[in-house]
Order: sequence, then C-alpha cells, then structure tokens
Amino acid sequence: MSSESPTVHLIGDSTMAEKGASERPQTGWGTPFAEYVDESVTVKNHACNGRSTRTFRELGHWEPAVEALAENHYVFVQFGHNDESSKPRATTEVEFTAHLERYVEETRERGAEPVLLTPITRRQFDGEGEPKETHPYSPLVRDVARQRDVPLIDADERSRALLREMGPEASKSLFLHLSPDEHANYPDGVTDDTHFSRAGARRMAELVLDGLEALDHELAAHIVRD
Repeated sequence: MSSESPTVHLIGDSTMAEKGASERPQTGWGTPFAEYVDESVTVKNHACNGRSTRTFRELGHWEPAVEALAENHYVFVQFGHNDESSKPRATTEVEFTAHLERYVEETRERGAEPVLLTPITRRQFDGEGEPKETHPYSPLVRDVARQRDVPLIDADERSRALLREMGPEASKSLFLHLSPDEHANYPDGVTDDTHFSRAGARRMAELVLDGLEALDHELAAHIVRD
C-alpha cells in the first residue's frame, strides 16, 4: 500500500453532489462527509445531479476520476435514483449491474479500492407509519458487492432505520421541505422527499461513517466526529 495520504473519490447522483448557490439549502451528503474526515484525507466529489450509472460515464464524469486513481485511493460508488426512473437516463437491472461491475473493475485496475453504497431511501411511509422500501435496485448493489467481494455500506437500510426511528413528521427535517418565502431560492416553497436539507445531509453522512466503522474499514481511522 502506498504511503501517500488517502484520497476518497465520490461518484454518484444529486443525493451525493455538491450544490450551487441557486440550489441551497439543498445539500448532498458528500459535502459534510468531507468535513468528517481528518486533514490527511482528500475528498474529491465527482457526483452530479441527475446521473445514472450509464450517464455518469457517457457524459464524461468518470474519465477524469478514473485517470486520477492510484494506490491508497478509494472510490465510493452510489447510484440508483436515476437508474430506476422512467426517464431516458434510466438503466435496466442487467445494465445497472454491468455498470457497477465495470466501475469496480476499473477502480481495481488502477490499484484503488471500491466501496459500494446502496442509494439513500426516499421519505415515503405506509399507513402504519413504516418507511417504504423505495429502491428496487438496492438488492442489485448488494449482489455485486457480495459477488465481487467489495465493501458495502447499506445506506438504504441505514436511512430507512433512521426514518423509522424519527417517524413521518420529524423526518421531514432531513429533507428539503420549505414553506413559501422561507428561502429565496424556493419562493413557492418545496416538498422534496429525495434531496436533503443541510441537517439531513449531515445525518446521512454520519450514516456512511457508521457504515465504514461497522466494516472496520481503513478509512474509519480517519473519521473525526464533532
């Protein structure tokens, strides 16, 4: 293993991505994640809004990331929201699996280490107040992790457990729920149960950290909690 300081590359969609001024207070979990690791770790957030496993590659986001990989680099791969959609960026289950496997293979070819994450749950509850399973592609991520011997952080399961603990009302604080005129970027208000508030992004980043610690992953030694 290289003696260089570790570098973490985040690849994924809007739930992970950095946000521009016009999108705030919407926050991707990758932003606070970088604040939870010590100064020896470099975090490069390549995630982009609206990307699936296929379009992240097709639109040129993966190429600069993979070319920068080396030993002591880690690639966190989290997709699903857009792959599952009915939009043109969607992928079939077979395609989704193949794309994940390709990210894993190309990461390892560069001497870096992949980490797979299931997508964070959407905020949906049934009539009994139980969080719904909102990601049909999460089992595919688990399968690839098992078959390819890749560390897995089950962010879907962990975030549903958090929603179950908080309940339908309190869990709104994790997501982008704004009343009209509450924020200049959303004058008509917004009810978004996919994307996170600042507080929600921090909480989701903490769930990822919890996953690293549960894995006894090398990066866990670099976690800095408040």
